[in-house]
Amino acid sequence: MKRSIASLVSALVLATSLAQAADPHSFTIAVLPDTQNYMDYTHQKAENFAFDASELFLGQMKFVAENLQSQGGDIAFVTSLGDVWQHQSLKIDPEHEARGFKAVPNAVLDAHFAPTPKVRSVEMPMAKRGFEMIAGKVPFSVVPGNHDYDAMWTHSVPEGGARFDPKDMTKLGMLHPGGLNNFRSVFGDQTPFFKDQSWYVASHDGGADSAQIFTAGGYRFLHIGLQFDPPNASLEWAASVLKRYAGLPTIISTHDYMDNAGQRLPNPIIDASAADPQDNSPQMVWDKLISQHDQIFLVLCGHEHGQAFRTDNNKFGHPVYQVLADYQDRGQTAKDAAVKSAYPVGIGDGWLRLMTFELGGAKPGIQVRTYSTHYKKHSTEAESYAQWYKAQEKPKLSDAEFLRQDEFRIELSDFQARFGKPAAVTAR
Repeated sequence: MKRSIASLVSALVLATSLAQAADPHSFTIAVLPDTQNYMDYTHQKAENFAFDASELFLGQMKFVAENLQSQGGDIAFVTSLGDVWQHQSLKIDPEHEARGFKAVPNAVLDAHFAPTPKVRSVEMPMAKRGFEMIAGKVPFSVVPGNHDYDAMWTHSVPEGGARFDPKDMTKLGMLHPGGLNNFRSVFGDQTPFFKDQSWYVASHDGGADSAQIFTAGGYRFLHIGLQFDPPNASLEWAASVLKRYAGLPTIISTHDYMDNAGQRLPNPIIDASAADPQDNSPQMVWDKLISQHDQIFLVLCGHEHGQAFRTDNNKFGHPVYQVLADYQDRGQTAKDAAVKSAYPVGIGDGWLRLMTFELGGAKPGIQVRTYSTHYKKHSTEAESYAQWYKAQEKPKLSDAEFLRQDEFRIELSDFQARFGKPAAVTAR
């Protein structure tokens, strides 16, 4: 019986994963950026969409589950970068309302993100179903993005502002998220996903901020997940966790941190620090937390469509590698399905990041690959990859340069000097 090309490629990917798993100092972190368009209730057959976009999300989670170390693969940790689902359930959350915040109509954004009960009946249950595939099998983190808050509304500053102008959001006030009851009900620190898990070592704000420890490649790693534009209390909590686990190589995941030009700038449409003095912009997070703690060596983020990479030295003179990935705006799957729309329909197309740490050799590094569980191909294997996505993400790059944005190696030049040589590990 002849095997299809798709099945052969799938088998090759799995074989590659298992081969990497044979190296005891090699392991992979699976990074799930912005899954909101898969969960969006309007992107399902029940709403007369051409296909169930949620199946692409479930396909991602199935792939991750099948390639975990506990299942014979090489994935040792999983991090979701937020915007897990799309919609909100409230117009404005009670906490912000009690503090004097007021929501004003926003003709453009209200039409797309009006509160709906379907976030609780469709989108959140689907997210839970996906993460149940890996629960109890691997340490993982989920941080809230702006869409995961109970409300996302336009703040009335200045009072009685001018007519909405998408080119100048300050005319009305900044889009602002608030309330985390929805997020806590699925990913809070008291949910079955995390309660009593030995690797889930700390949490704050009911699990909106969280910390995990995992052991892989001969090292013990600390991972800290921070909520959207984290407030001062979140940064203070994170600093206390770093002190408690001093010296462990540390990864930070947060939703909003870097744009696709590699700048630590918020999206001008939604900058929580501009609306609320308690919150911090990406640059503030760098200044107050990341640059101040030498054990932080890697930062992962989503939110801004596309991809970017930058390296900066912290105050100790050591490099911090900062990586953006967000594929929510990719809609080739909608085009494949002949979806008719007056505007491009972002889905995500199954793309996720696989970051393979190779820590045992003379030159430690991280091989960054981008893989679609829908097309069952890495970015470099998809012949039309640049044709599909370059124009909307990085139009000034050549095709080759664009491909290098999604498959590259991070040289961890001083990793062993900072964190020691890897401990001996029994081959898996």
